[in-house]
Amino acid sequence: MRRHAIGAAVAGSALLVSGVLSGAGAQAVDLSGQTQQDSQADKATATARVWVTTPDRAELLHERAPVAFRKSQSAETTITVDPDTQYQTMDGFGASITDSSADILYRLTPAERDKTMRSLFDRDKGIGVSFLRQVVGSSDFTAAPQHYTYDDVPAGQTDFPLRHFSIAHDQTQILPLVRRAKQLNPSLKVMATPWSPPAWMKTGDSLVGGRLKDDPAVYNAYARYLVKFVKAYEAAGVPVDFLSVQNEPQNRKPSAYPGTDMPVRQQAAVIEALGPMLRAASPRTKILGYDHNWTTHPGDIESTPPGEDPETDYPYQLLDSPAGKWIAGTAYHCYSGDPSAQSALHQTFPDKGIWFTECSGSHGPNDTPEQIFRGTLTWHARTLMLGTTRNWAKSVVNWNIALDSTGGPHNGGCDTCTGLVTLQPAGTVTTDAEYYTIGHLSKFVRSGAVRIASTSYGTTGWNGQLMSSAFRNPDGSTALLVHNENDDPRTFAVAVGDQSFEYTLPGGSVATFTWPRSQTLDPELSPVSLTGATASAVPAADAGFAFDADGSTVWQSKAAQAAGQYVQVDLGTAKQFRRVAIDSGGNIGDYARGWQVSTSFDGTSWHPLASGASTGQLTNVDVRPTRARFIRITSTGTSDHWWSLADVRLYK
Repeated sequence: MRRHAIGAAVAGSALLVSGVLSGAGAQAVDLSGQTQQDSQADKATATARVWVTTPDRAELLHERAPVAFRKSQSAETTITVDPDTQYQTMDGFGASITDSSADILYRLTPAERDKTMRSLFDRDKGIGVSFLRQVVGSSDFTAAPQHYTYDDVPAGQTDFPLRHFSIAHDQTQILPLVRRAKQLNPSLKVMATPWSPPAWMKTGDSLVGGRLKDDPAVYNAYARYLVKFVKAYEAAGVPVDFLSVQNEPQNRKPSAYPGTDMPVRQQAAVIEALGPMLRAASPRTKILGYDHNWTTHPGDIESTPPGEDPETDYPYQLLDSPAGKWIAGTAYHCYSGDPSAQSALHQTFPDKGIWFTECSGSHGPNDTPEQIFRGTLTWHARTLMLGTTRNWAKSVVNWNIALDSTGGPHNGGCDTCTGLVTLQPAGTVTTDAEYYTIGHLSKFVRSGAVRIASTSYGTTGWNGQLMSSAFRNPDGSTALLVHNENDDPRTFAVAVGDQSFEYTLPGGSVATFTWPRSQTLDPELSPVSLTGATASAVPAADAGFAFDADGSTVWQSKAAQAAGQYVQVDLGTAKQFRRVAIDSGGNIGDYARGWQVSTSFDGTSWHPLASGASTGQLTNVDVRPTRARFIRITSTGTSDHWWSLADVRLYK
């Protein structure tokens, strides 16, 4: 019988609905008709507020009527939120005030500029952007006719003492905007990233392309350059929380804009010089490594110099190097691969953080505004809002915070990029899809919030299901984000402890649900870890999908339900539990028409524990406290539907 290893911890909590098996014997009991409800079952115990954005713009972060939790069981697909299972702490959500964005904002009258800034950074009057990734020098998005750094000298000259260093360029527009942003949102965090070192430090003596000269004196000078930047920004009222040493270090052929090929050995050398300097000069500033795509772009592989390693495992090599001790974690971009790369890295380096730091909306040449908004909203919702956060990202950061209607100004690089807001030819400022995908996070998820478990059935590749991510704020309140990947409306339930509510979202829409800390919503049961467990099944394929704490992976019978089909898990050692949650997820109707839960200590002698029939997508089987190593769920009924199990969870 084929067995599958299961490496994830159980996430989620569940509802008390199926009854309790008491007594000393492990006997089969029919629980199908039993539910436990107290005399207050229909009384609302807590209320969730709801904000919705739809792809047709009919609702844009629109607050709908609140919905009440009730002590009830739903037959619908159920998103189960478990505050006791916690993951990463969040730093913030936002974009970049690039040179181009600053130029756009300064085309507005002072009153309109402040109104736009409030709409971006004020949590009450806007979306409360809480993270800015600022360019150290010039990028493709600059309004200046020439690219620049903070220590430019005539060709052929050098400035190792950094006597010409100055951030005067940023004092005019960029720094005043960032200071205003910090006034509007005092919890705002700032990251800094260079697109290129000064040209005199590079092969080719150009900001566009080339590498750092392979000289320890150059590595040291570049490290000092970055420290001077951090100190200068702090003196200007903008402390830097995070710093990476090179944007997209494998982008060897930037399109007429600053960029640098920085192989692992050079980035490591710079960081080894930078780490001690930065710790002394600005202890608050954390170094982030890599700052590039989830996977090495095929074009970057093709451009690797002959005889050199394309370093498709760049972040692994970097964290494994002596420089790793100075690196807080890894920064990722969206332009190749998918967010699962973040979880893979986390499994290898669990003590290092992961930040998602760049993704721009874009469009085709003939796309209509309606197509651009819909496509950007739905892709960013499933891939960035939810995909990155469910894969350990501590931040979600877009690219330009503001552009004009032509996608500019820019000097080289992207000519189809979009921002959070757009300056229209008539002088008005409009909000783009990214304003809402970031806003559904930044307005409700505070800096310092912790991501908590929530069942999620959608995928970043789109499967038409419901996708979710949940957060516990420092004040104890909860924010739950849900995206309906389907084009049609989907009805679902949200369950916390023994309380739940039902809701319907239009096709493609995004929602944020929030509720305050409430004792009535505190789960009485705790999840049992399935880390290291193995699974098997009849039919045998993909048995681990039923126990991997991932509702988007599904074990299926792939045939009509029939008696004798089963899934089972070997916990590796005997563990105690008192609830089995049998979750068929988003595959409507694929729940067991009849089931039996059995236990074993040796995998050979089985003892029936409970039996019944499901009536909806989630069935919670409550039993007396039971200790066992093996647990088997067997189909005892028949149906034309397949039997699907998105997630089986144990609670104690």
